[in-house]
Amino acid sequence: MHFDLTDLRLFLHVVEAGSITAGATRAGLALASASTRVRGMEEQAGVPLLERGRRGVQPTPAGRTLLRHARLVTGQMERMRGELGEYARGLRGHVRLLANTAAAAEFLPEVLAEFLRANPNVDVELGERSSPEVARAVAEEEAELGITAGHADLSGLETLPFRTDRLVLITPPSHPLAGRGQLSFSDTLGFEFVGLSHESALGGHLAGHAARSGRQMRTRVRVRGLDTACRMVALSAGIAVVPEAAARRWDTKGRLAVVSLEDPWAERQLLVVLRHLDALSRHARKLAEHLATSPDQRRQ
Repeated sequence: MHFDLTDLRLFLHVVEAGSITAGATRAGLALASASTRVRGMEEQAGVPLLERGRRGVQPTPAGRTLLRHARLVTGQMERMRGELGEYARGLRGHVRLLANTAAAAEFLPEVLAEFLRANPNVDVELGERSSPEVARAVAEEEAELGITAGHADLSGLETLPFRTDRLVLITPPSHPLAGRGQLSFSDTLGFEFVGLSHESALGGHLAGHAARSGRQMRTRVRVRGLDTACRMVALSAGIAVVPEAAARRWDTKGRLAVVSLEDPWAERQLLVVLRHLDALSRHARKLAEHLATSPDQRRQ
């Protein structure tokens, strides 16, 4: 079998996207070319590598084997690029980073922008998933780095500190819950919510806590993004649970009431997760160390 790096990277993108079309786009290939390459890989392997369905594709058992080896090969290439980067200008590195909603929306923009300015030869692909999904993806080598809340299963992973994140309830100032100093999440479930989209990691996290209490969130509208949620709450469309940093950043004119949640899960330690620090590519290791450096340390 003769799979080149383009084949392996394409296969990784297709599996991660769950679609040959989306995988081709990520790989920078035309759909026809990508489809031909995938068929050629299956012909060489002598077995199907993808199960095709109406909702996309997923790897067969043989495809999962190829996926594991493709990650090893492309990971080794990234490590080689990092080591050669000091000698060969223009040889770019690529790091895949997954993060939960709070990290992706509130903490990473400034931190990543600072890293990219200091490392012009490194590209970072950022994806958003729930904390358990981030940890699982890093463990299964779908990404080199992740940022997750400490409640996720981190078995077999190394961790570095990132930030402390607190979830709070936001309401219009005139709302019945606005005057409460602190309450539990279950106390809010009788009211109407501005929810985040189904794709949002935080949205799924809150729905899970509601289900564990035996109730459901009464969601009147779903929006994409924390800023939009804050704006809708300020306009009295409902209440919402968001990271405190998002509420404080958005509300500079006192248009929101911020109420603390007493639930233990509302205060979360965000961690950088990885498989083995010593096994990371040079680029990924630099990013991991940058993420684990506090803002005060970076200003020194």
